[in-house]
Amino acid sequence: MLPLVAYVRRTDWPPHLELIERLRTALPDVELAVLADIAPQRLAEVRVAIVDGPTAEQLATMPALQLAHSTWAGVETVLPIVPAGVAVARMVDPQLADTMAEAVLAWTLYLHRDMPRYASQQRAATWVPRPLVRTSDRRVGIVGLGMLGTRAAERLVANGFTVAGWSRSPKAVSGVECFHGDDGLVALLERSDIIVDLLPQTSDTIGLLDGDAFTAMPAGASLINFGRGATVDDDALLAALDRRHLDHAVLDVFIVEPLPPEHRYWAHPHVTVLPHISGPTSPDTAAVIAAANVRRFLADGTLPADAIVDPSRGY
Repeated sequence: MLPLVAYVRRTDWPPHLELIERLRTALPDVELAVLADIAPQRLAEVRVAIVDGPTAEQLATMPALQLAHSTWAGVETVLPIVPAGVAVARMVDPQLADTMAEAVLAWTLYLHRDMPRYASQQRAATWVPRPLVRTSDRRVGIVGLGMLGTRAAERLVANGFTVAGWSRSPKAVSGVECFHGDDGLVALLERSDIIVDLLPQTSDTIGLLDGDAFTAMPAGASLINFGRGATVDDDALLAALDRRHLDHAVLDVFIVEPLPPEHRYWAHPHVTVLPHISGPTSPDTAAVIAAANVRRFLADGTLPADAIVDPSRGY
């Protein structure tokens, strides 16, 4: 009998049919079934679940569960609801890193070439060319030098930007000035014209970019947040934009998603709102990676080191 693996996605979301089919193709040696389609008497067979935005109630129905493998890079919504003793794996996909790096480059160029200001001028029928700044003179700071941040930094360097990055512990990335620790974060903020937030959401990163952080940034600097919404203090960011200390914010992630229609970000003239599209899961590559990890775990109970989530760190 083939081992039974559950695919778990909350039922009030549209089904991710492409991902399910690709997972089944990549896992011919297991029985992959959507949780809702598994007979109650078979739930005790499930040792591994591939989770794509689960609920606590769904996870609690599988008493023998040993591993919840997320299809997302971020696991902050899984860790609080996974039953005690269940390991959590995150998606580590080079394609996701490339997709994110492309988005970081695109929206950095958007700010670098004054596109928000030109769009505003068009609406006002105003013809005002602005001075060109070379990429080598534009200082970009990456907050969060994990896999995604490193790939994004490398893409920016390849396109001529002057790039620095920050992480909790020391790191080295070719062509990138690296900072770490609390003092290093302030130093990064002080030298960056554009800050790119690629932080995961953990107890240490919630609200990390607050009023003090924005004050430390140069007047006229901008922010891109492609990490997690909770890493930014919304009120502090709006205050910094309102007083024009910060020029613009490109936001793809929010504390509440979808962003509520009454939120100030929607109509703010110095905010660009994106619907969480900077780094989507690629079903074709994610299925292959998840399948390899699941097959390995079922065989010997191990996982690649970079996929294992440390609950104490949150990633």
